[in-house]
Amino acid sequence: MAASTTLPVSADLESGYGSPGETVRKAIGVGIVGANIEDQARPLPDAVAQMSAAVRAPESEGIDFVLNARTDVLLKDQGRERQEVFADAVERGRAFLEIGATNVFVPGLLDEAAVSTLVDGIGWNKVSVINVPGSLPPARLEELGVSRISYGPWTQRVALTAFADAVTGLLDGGNLPEGTRILN
Repeated sequence: MAASTTLPVSADLESGYGSPGETVRKAIGVGIVGANIEDQARPLPDAVAQMSAAVRAPESEGIDFVLNARTDVLLKDQGRERQEVFADAVERGRAFLEIGATNVFVPGLLDEAAVSTLVDGIGWNKVSVINVPGSLPPARLEELGVSRISYGPWTQRVALTAFADAVTGLLDGGNLPEGTRILN
């Protein structure tokens, strides 16, 4: 992908595939200039070490690299109180920024109060979120201080939903949906 465009390309590098620093170096080698790295809700010292390795790798390559450090504590809350989970996300976010991450990605369905808590705790224009059905509109997220919005698998799911609906209509004796556009 990076070789086929002049636009900057960011990659989802999971949790670094066992070696975050080496994975980031390899990504840079093929033209990637940014990445998500997941903490997978590991103990904080381990998560910080993992993100630190990902931050140090681009320094040796001599490029500016955007690390969107992802914390999974909201996704893996393990029945903890909501306030405790958000405090954990904020602590991790601050720690990741302190070692050089660019943004902190906190995935999950977040209401306005949750977004405000994260932005207040982590920093203005330092919180990255995923937009899922039921999420706040992008303009409101921007007003609240969110730096980046991901749509993850949802663009594909929107397309596949339209395809499944078209197939159902055809099997029920209908035609292709009116208003279908030629986009290729």
